[in-house]
Parts: sequence; structure tokens; C-alpha cells
Amino acid sequence: MKTPVIEIKGLRTYFRTPRGVAKAVDGVTLSINRGETFALVGESGCGKSVTALSAIQLVENGAGYIAGGDILLHGQSILTLNEKEKRAIRGNRISMIFQEPMTSLNPVFTIGEQITEVLKLHQGLKSTEAKRVAVEMFAKVKLPNPKELFTEYPHRLSGGMRQRVMIAIALCCKPDLLIADEPTTALDVTIQDEIIGLIQELQAELGSAVLLITHNMALVYQNADHVGVMYGGKIVETAPARFLFRNPLHPYTIKLLRSIPGRTNRGTELETIPGAVPAATSYAPGCRFSGRCDREMEGCEFKEPELKEHDFEQSVACHLFDPGFMASGLAVPKMQTGRKIAAAHDITAPIDKRDELLRVEKLKTYYPVRKGLFRRTVGYVKAVDGIDLEVKRGSTLALVGESGCGKTTAGKSIIRLIQPSGGSLWFNGTEISKLSERGLKRFRSKAQIIFQDPYSSLNPRMIVKNIIGEGIKTLAPELSKKERLDRTVETLERVGLGAETLNRYPHEFSGGQRQRIGIARALAVDPEFIICDEAVSALDVSVQAQILNLLKSIQRDFGISYLFITHDLGVVEYIADEVAVMFNGKIVEYGPTEELFKNPTNDYTKKLLDAIPALPPAKTD
Repeated sequence: MKTPVIEIKGLRTYFRTPRGVAKAVDGVTLSINRGETFALVGESGCGKSVTALSAIQLVENGAGYIAGGDILLHGQSILTLNEKEKRAIRGNRISMIFQEPMTSLNPVFTIGEQITEVLKLHQGLKSTEAKRVAVEMFAKVKLPNPKELFTEYPHRLSGGMRQRVMIAIALCCKPDLLIADEPTTALDVTIQDEIIGLIQELQAELGSAVLLITHNMALVYQNADHVGVMYGGKIVETAPARFLFRNPLHPYTIKLLRSIPGRTNRGTELETIPGAVPAATSYAPGCRFSGRCDREMEGCEFKEPELKEHDFEQSVACHLFDPGFMASGLAVPKMQTGRKIAAAHDITAPIDKRDELLRVEKLKTYYPVRKGLFRRTVGYVKAVDGIDLEVKRGSTLALVGESGCGKTTAGKSIIRLIQPSGGSLWFNGTEISKLSERGLKRFRSKAQIIFQDPYSSLNPRMIVKNIIGEGIKTLAPELSKKERLDRTVETLERVGLGAETLNRYPHEFSGGQRQRIGIARALAVDPEFIICDEAVSALDVSVQAQILNLLKSIQRDFGISYLFITHDLGVVEYIADEVAVMFNGKIVEYGPTEELFKNPTNDYTKKLLDAIPALPPAKTD
């Protein structure tokens, strides 16, 4: 019988907070064998990352502590080790790839200095030997020109290259366990494919066990051996990956899989999970999914279900599969508190029957390259190089392509947040590329933008009332203070938030709620056109479904047009009427969504589509 590389037994990781003890991880058990990949999935706040940080012993900082359970590495408990012994394991026998490589790489040290530090500390290598191993590792992770990149700083590298550096650092000591925490969340589909392939290739070579944490369910289906579904600090279902995706049992797992956008649910509302993950300080005494579950019964909220083996190595923590509970007389269907999903209905219209709202002709945005003491211009970076686009009223045009291809620059140039270098822009029949500042002010009341990051795009020092009211005051100065407040409340209610949120700060909201505030800010000035710049890329699938449903309902009710900038082609299949594929500042393919996905003609488009990880059909009963 194989001894697992890592065994987590009944792990409880708690945090002391002003509101009481937060039970972030509350009785998690799992094991991973050599060469296997175990995926943890679930919404934000379920305890996935804290489980990983506990395994690598990075939570005991005063507030966080291990309250119970054990963590065994090759059969030896690491909880009993002193801090010096833990440091010898951390980064050496257990390594971690963090979610955001820009913040996890030190900006003041070169990438070469950062990887050689690990090799010197854990492998005892001298500088020359450490550099040789580092360059070899950079080559293994397929970084171009590894010798030259050795002296580069993180900010000089693309997101995909920074993530490769993180993988090189994590694997350079040949760890027994590699923890990958959302390693591909912000990356394009082609880079995602390369990064996961790279991890698998090095895993096969080194025999490492991998703990993969992600909200990309298709990635899990294609690459994991086993899956654990986490909710409220507990694992509620676990099974071999392919089996779980074809036969999910727990109502939460089923809801997660049904929330994923794609071709199969195009033209209908996505299923969502009402409410949010409960705070770790206030879990119900029974099932923690109580209150959000559409199959909840009397007694569920008071009696906690146990994780029990069901069939084919599949375990589930749900009273639906507990014969004793079902026979207890308590198992009576409960009146549902969550919103019922509306029946599927068509929310699209023929694209060829809509009038033109926006036309982009030969748009160019160049950035000068300056060198020398006098900063002479020696050339240009052609970020956007002569593109043509057309957005119809009440329609969605998706702009897709890899990072660095010019998508965001094109979006900001269209809305004139960046001054274009050439070309013309027409909105409602008026050329806007030559408007004065006063003319631009009128235009911006009709054209808005939702930014990618709901954290950094909201001022942390302003309450919601002022965040939304600021735009109304600037673009609709004729409104009185009371009228501005009324419009703010009305807009918040339109996006599913109420007047009780007016005096709260951004940090008091979840990521999905912050994105709703960003949408409300854009809607408050009654726009006709909104640019959605990666507006759902960093969200959990359940929250993503809520936001996509919201955007579709707003479009249906108010006829708003979207330019949807994204790298998630599943979202494109679901929401877009037309697609423009961008590569190196140019549009290389353009057409109706269904036609482009079925019959791509450009090699680059084919490459993008081939890189999409596929899922089996979601369970429907």
C-alpha cells in the first residue's frame, strides 16, 4: 500500500477576530499520493487557500492558529516541528505557487536573485552553481532567453512569464508537494494551457504530489485525479475527478457546475446560488449550505451531515444520502428562501436587424519609445494598429485575444481614456475622435466602463453613496442632491443591492458585490454603451453567473450595448453576439459568435479555441 505524500487529518484552522473565532478550516481530511493531483474547488471564503497555507505552515501569525487535527508529510507530523525545522521544509519539500505572481515576486530583486536565494538556502549551492541550476530551471519552464532574463526585474515580464518564474522557484528544489493556488486565474486560455501542461510535465519528471486550488472547473476536469468540493470550511464531496463531474451528488456541487457559462446555455439565464457563503464566525449548527440549498429539508440547519462514502470512491456530506436522517421524520422539504431560477427564455434578437451605435475605423494607438539623455523618440510600440469594429444597439461584441495584444488599450481608446494616435470613432452618427473636452463630457454620460478589478477600481476611502453619486454629480449637474440620492438608490436596487449599502465602504463587500457596485456606477448616468474590461474574469463561477445574468437582464431591459473584453471563451460563447479576435494590435478574425466558434478560419483563432478545456454536460436532474 502506497504511503501518501501528504495526509491532512481533521484539520481545523481558526482565526481570532473582533467578531469572534473564524473557523476558516473546520475538520478537513484529504491525502495525495506521489504523482497525483488533488483539486480543491468552491467559492471564495470556503477555506481552500487557508487549507493550503496550513499545509505549508504559513498561518500561525498571532491571529491564525491550528486548532486541531494533524498534517503528515511522508507519515511524519509537521505540526510538532520547531520553526527552524518548518523553514527547512517550506519552499524545499513543500512549495507553493501563489495566485498573483506580481505581488508574490519581490519587485526590488531580479528574478535570478530570487531563485538563487532558494537554491542557496535549501540546497547549499554556491553562487556559480546556483546560477547554473537557475538558468536550467528557467529553460525548463520555457522562458525565452533564460540567461538574459536572469537579470530582469519582475515588472519587465508579462503575466505568463512571471507565473513561469514562480513555477521555476517552486520546483527548483524538487519538492514532494507542490501547492498551486489559482495558478491560471488571470491568464489567457492559451497561457493557461501552457502553464498547466508545464506543471504536469515537471510533476511527471519529479514525481511531486500537486494540490491544485482553482475556480476553473474545466481545468479541474481535464487535469485533476481527485476533487474535493469545499464549502463553509468543510469538504462536502470528494471523488475521482471524471466521476464527480459526470455524477455530482451534493446540491452545492450540482449548482456550481450548472453556473458555468457556455454554448449549451446560450440564450438562457445561468443558474445561480442565492445568497453568499456564510461568515466563518457564524456558521449554522447543522448543514452549512442551509439557507442556500434548493433541496433543503426540515432539520438540515440543526443537524450537521457527516462526510460518508457513497459509491465508487465518492463521498458526500448531505442528509439526502443519509438513510437514518431520511427515516427520522425530519426529512420534510422546506419552504425555499432562495430565489428560484427563472424558466429558460430567449434573451437575444437577430443581430442584422439592429442599428449601428458605435463604429471604429482604422483606430491606432501608438506609444513612443524614447532613449538617450534627451529622451529622443526612436520608434513606436503599436499597441492598436488600425482596427475596425462595429457595435449594434442592444448587442454584445466580444474582443478576445492574449494578454498584450491590445484589447484593453483599444477599449480605453474608444472611450477616450487614452488619446488615439489615428483613425476615427463614430457614436450615434457623431464623430467623437475630435471632440473637445466639453463634447467628451456629454459623450461619457452615454459611454461608460466597468474595470477588471473590483478591488482597485473603487476608492477605498469613499462610501458607496459617494462612489456612485460622484459620476452623477459630474455628468448630470442639473440634478438636485435629493435627486442624485434617489437615482443612486434606484441604481443599487437595479443591481441587486439595497439602500442599506449606501454608507458602507468597499472593503465591507465581497468581490461579487464590489463588481455590482462598479456596474451600478456605470449605470447611474444612463449610458447607452458600456465597455466591460475583464469584468468577470476573477470571480467564482457562482458569482460570475450572477453578474452575467445581471448584465444580460440590463441589456434586455434597457437596450444597452456592450464591448466585452475577455480571455474567457466560455463567457464569450454565452454572452456575445459577435466576436473580434485580436492579435499583435490587429483584428485577425471577426464574425457572429456561433459561426466563428464552429468554423474559425484564422490559425490564431483555431489555437485559442483548441486551448479551451472542455467539460461534460452538467447534471440536469
